[in-house]
Amino acid sequence: MSSENYAIRVKNISKYYEIYRNPQDRLKQFLLPTIRSALRRTPKKYYKEYWALKNISFDIKKGETIGIVGRNGAGKSTLLQIICGTLHPSEGNIEINGRIAALLELGSGFNPEFSGRENIFLNASVLGLSRSEVESRYDDIVAFSEIADFIDQPVKTYSSGMYVRLAFSVIAHVNADILVIDEALAVGDVFFQQKCMRFLRAHQAAGGTVIFVSHDTSAVVNLCERGVLLSKSAPPLVDTTEAICRTYIKDLYSEKEQSIEAQIDDYRNTEKPEFSAQGRFEKIESTRLPDNVIRVSPFRKNAESFGKQGIRIIDAWFENGDGNRANSLIGGAAVKLNIVAEALENISNLAFGIMIKDRLGQYLFAEGTDLAFRNTGLKARATEKVSVCFSFKMPIFIQGDYSINIAVADGIGDDHVQHHWLNDAMALHSLNSHLAHGICGLQDLSMSITISSNASTELE
Repeated sequence: MSSENYAIRVKNISKYYEIYRNPQDRLKQFLLPTIRSALRRTPKKYYKEYWALKNISFDIKKGETIGIVGRNGAGKSTLLQIICGTLHPSEGNIEINGRIAALLELGSGFNPEFSGRENIFLNASVLGLSRSEVESRYDDIVAFSEIADFIDQPVKTYSSGMYVRLAFSVIAHVNADILVIDEALAVGDVFFQQKCMRFLRAHQAAGGTVIFVSHDTSAVVNLCERGVLLSKSAPPLVDTTEAICRTYIKDLYSEKEQSIEAQIDDYRNTEKPEFSAQGRFEKIESTRLPDNVIRVSPFRKNAESFGKQGIRIIDAWFENGDGNRANSLIGGAAVKLNIVAEALENISNLAFGIMIKDRLGQYLFAEGTDLAFRNTGLKARATEKVSVCFSFKMPIFIQGDYSINIAVADGIGDDHVQHHWLNDAMALHSLNSHLAHGICGLQDLSMSITISSNASTELE
């Protein structure tokens, strides 16, 4: 395949650093090898080589989204800096076809003493835009960042979330062919994270290339087509994201298993307890699991939206079992989600929908009124208000952030006109879930364990 079909080609990249024991060794390395060479003696190294990367090769096709995973210290950050041109490899070479924009560690590319406005021009110029191009896009960058009130303050006064808002807003408006996204995207509130994910999805749909680096394997599987697994002890593995993530998780647990084996060996060398010869039967019931507390944000009437606007959503709120508006809910408990809309014109076939999304923008739950009320001919006249109530048991979420899209349309099935679609109209924050993996847990869960034996045994 022609190199024109590739966004990035990494060929035998290696990078090492010189590690000195003390400052005197650095001075010796600067002076003595030249002197020894002049005396025709073999130069001596006064440092130890640390190889952050060794013989890394892979290709990224144009329009592909690829995930890079690996343990801490595997060289992910070093590789990204080489791809972005802020580091040069010690060996090998790299080909880049297209403009590249990166969101790496917080504050990279910013001068902390400059204002947000000045850093927009600085960062965008580094990414290849002329001053006139930055000026034409400046208002859009500030609007995307949603920090207009602070744009003339020094960025050293910004929070980490404001840093990310400004940095992502710049790279979202430089028309880059290749986006490089590191863990920094995890910083910030759920509403801005969702906006970033919508931009990334649009960039992918438009044929843009994305390099995504994360320890979150579910995020890598969801966003990426292929993956690269970096390891200090083996060559890089390039495969489908599912295969890469399976290998990555297996390696993580193999390290834990080695630690557990060492603990078992220690136990075998200690005096072991004796068990009764009368056999055993014991059933143990689980204790009550802690409540999954979910914080609910107020309704965002002015959230990002689209649609014909013949009917507008003007309010939404959760109601608990007592019938009161709730700013916190319990996973597994019965709740109601109430939505109120106001018709500005006559609507023939009303249809409401709700979508609960995770932080990656994946739809976890989506429900609508269309099929349930299709034969009733729901209509609304101009100036009338329409209220809809969704009653259900609140899911038990893994700890983290979620958001809810709310929409109202006119029509049946896919043949409808969208009137008001609100992105991230409300946010949910799961505070203290007992879940460690997955998306949500089982409701009304109880557990028991039974242990039985016919005769005494001694732990070997």
